[in-house]
Amino acid sequence: MHAVEDVSLVVPPGETVCLLGPSGCGKSSVLRAIAGFIRPDSGQVLVDGRLVDEPGADRGMVFQEYALFPWLTVSSNIAFGLRHRLVDHAQRDAVVRSWIEKVKLDGFERAYPKQLSGGMQQRVAVARALAPDPDVLLMDEPFGALDAQTRVLMQEMLGSLIAESRRAVVFVTHDIDEALVIGDVLCIMSKRPGRLLEVFPNPFARPRSAHIFELNDYGPVKARIFETIRREIT
Repeated sequence: MHAVEDVSLVVPPGETVCLLGPSGCGKSSVLRAIAGFIRPDSGQVLVDGRLVDEPGADRGMVFQEYALFPWLTVSSNIAFGLRHRLVDHAQRDAVVRSWIEKVKLDGFERAYPKQLSGGMQQRVAVARALAPDPDVLLMDEPFGALDAQTRVLMQEMLGSLIAESRRAVVFVTHDIDEALVIGDVLCIMSKRPGRLLEVFPNPFARPRSAHIFELNDYGPVKARIFETIRREIT
């Protein structure tokens, strides 16, 4: 299947790019190529000038499904990516504790994934991806299965965590509201084979929260993006 065609983008450190577009347009394929899970038939993926041809510790991935190891506790899941990065157990435990505090899971260190709600599981997944301090964070519709209220809280939490670092973030979503809360730049893709139709800088400055929905110019901005995507569906 010819999923993506001639997609070229640059994500500088400290910037969050959201990929938007109709279902099947190749958003996840682009993300998986950056992650090194698949190899593009042509072109290159570079991270800090290095060619990507396989998964690596310089890229952290958060999936749509709750992709935690069910046999590991919250602490052990977060520590998983640190095993080779931090050999010293005390240092590793300190990093894990700090991330448990950041994602507000104090008291659940020894809980297993089946004992957590969906939102709590995704907080563990976010902490696990960020704990090794990757240069690039990749997120494939990570909040799509959550209820509306939890989703907004997760978006705001992610915004705070991203603001603390200078890492590049690529975030795939179908949700325009979510993209406008999280993304500094919105890349709108065409129907398959996916191409970049428009690179749309977010007009709303950080920090962004659900309160941007109340702004007078929010409606017209969302409508413009929606019409661009709808032309690709109809």
